[in-house]
Amino acid sequence: MLSDRRETHSKYNTLACLAITLKNRNILIDLRNETSVAGKVDDVDGFMNIFLSNAIFIDQKMEYHEMESFQVYARMIRQIHLPEDDANLIFVNHKQILATSRISFRNYSRFSSAHMMANSDVFRLSDYDCIGFDLDNTLVQYKIAAMVQLEYQMLVKYLIENKNYPAECLQKPLDMDFMQKGLILDFAKGNLLKLNAGGTIAKATHGTKFLTDDEIVKYYGPDKRWEVTDEYCSNFLATWNGPLAEKMRTLLDYFDMSVSLVFGRMVDYIDEVRSTGQKCEFELWPDILSGLRTMYDRENFRLDKGDYFPEMKQNPDKYIHKASPALLNWLQEVSQKKTTFLITGSHIDFANLTATHALGPDWRRYFNFIGVFAKKPGFFCGAKPFVKLDGVMETLALKPEELKLGEIYSQGNWRDMMPLLAQHTGAKNPKFLYFGDNLIQDIYSPAKFTKCDSIVVVEEMLGEGMKCIDELHQDCVLLKSHTWGSFFSHDGKPSLWAELIEKYSKICIPSVETLAKYPFDHEFQTFTENEHSKGFYPEDPVHIGK
Repeated sequence: MLSDRRETHSKYNTLACLAITLKNRNILIDLRNETSVAGKVDDVDGFMNIFLSNAIFIDQKMEYHEMESFQVYARMIRQIHLPEDDANLIFVNHKQILATSRISFRNYSRFSSAHMMANSDVFRLSDYDCIGFDLDNTLVQYKIAAMVQLEYQMLVKYLIENKNYPAECLQKPLDMDFMQKGLILDFAKGNLLKLNAGGTIAKATHGTKFLTDDEIVKYYGPDKRWEVTDEYCSNFLATWNGPLAEKMRTLLDYFDMSVSLVFGRMVDYIDEVRSTGQKCEFELWPDILSGLRTMYDRENFRLDKGDYFPEMKQNPDKYIHKASPALLNWLQEVSQKKTTFLITGSHIDFANLTATHALGPDWRRYFNFIGVFAKKPGFFCGAKPFVKLDGVMETLALKPEELKLGEIYSQGNWRDMMPLLAQHTGAKNPKFLYFGDNLIQDIYSPAKFTKCDSIVVVEEMLGEGMKCIDELHQDCVLLKSHTWGSFFSHDGKPSLWAELIEKYSKICIPSVETLAKYPFDHEFQTFTENEHSKGFYPEDPVHIGK
């Protein structure tokens, strides 16, 4: 018995030696109660207890909780995800140790599989074994101006009818030039912010009124930085839930783009009323968030309630583009040559509506695996199980070994899905690729927490224009803002989002159809540390580097 205890102690001591090499590095740990925690390793003791700082705890409901410190007891550890560049730490025979311990290690990379390919600045679709897609604003492209107009009207209607907001303030013509994807709301100050790479405030408004540089300095100091966005830029998941989520919100896609105008106009109204000495109290952000949740509540589609989903069902052609024959042929080619999957945040009924209209009634045939109502970004870093569907209703949570190809499941997580797809590829170490549009949910998260590479779809490339290309997006009136300037830059410096695109995606395209114009084994130049514009296709955005 004493010998057994010594052997166990020796194993855990050796594991601790392996883990201590991760000190001051970011890791992700899966715990035995179906929760996870990510953070920087401060210390590891001889009993394999790990001490993290700047941690994010992901609970069983996929909610994020920011914590200054977090202690992980060895007995709670199920799996540790190692940074890829620690994969060769073999100064101990850790494979033998892991085979006899209850803890498993696996590797992930900040730059995903890019660094494992022979030539990391070259990208070919044909190099990947498994290719996945987001649905909304990726395979399904919307008529964005019409969609944003609808969303603004529905949100305003909710605020007026349910929260007693002033109709005279909000029921005005849509100011499309004021809206831009990627703006950040500062709730307490009533400001909207545009950030440069690194987090400096490049441009800002109070309400809808643009601030001068001196006014920005008065709000945020001589460095034009806000501690909240500084923390956000160091960890883009920090504001998903937790204390920072009560201070700021990033408008990441076209589904919440109209919020900037609603927020700005209401701040103007509140300031105007208060300037007369009257009280004017609104719970502005909580009310807007309530409106968004009500508008996009998945139950409303099935029950035909609210205004958003009924309008989408009645007039899909008004809001959704039909995919071109070129895109459908390309998608068919991909599905024949590779294992394919679809992961979307939409519930099955709305996903079926949009995919049927865009891709055709047989849209499911393009995918070996379909996951709906995926709680991205948690899908890529959490442990929420897949749930079986009976029609549109969720039924039983499933174990990973119960998943089958050719089915549609709800919710879920990357770790449970990957082995099934990997087995289907037949490859020993399959390479994964994912197409998406949301820079945090679809690009940053898989790069940080998985080995999956990504391609980002940014319609602003076509909206603002590309070098040597005359074609413009049909909704460029919305996608090209004269007041905020380019989505990609400000005064010759890259924006925060351009930096994120170049750092975490392989290439950036205005639509998936862009790739249909190239041979399947075409070699693309990817973003590298020294060549920041290489990865834009078919051409660089006009305002990159300007």
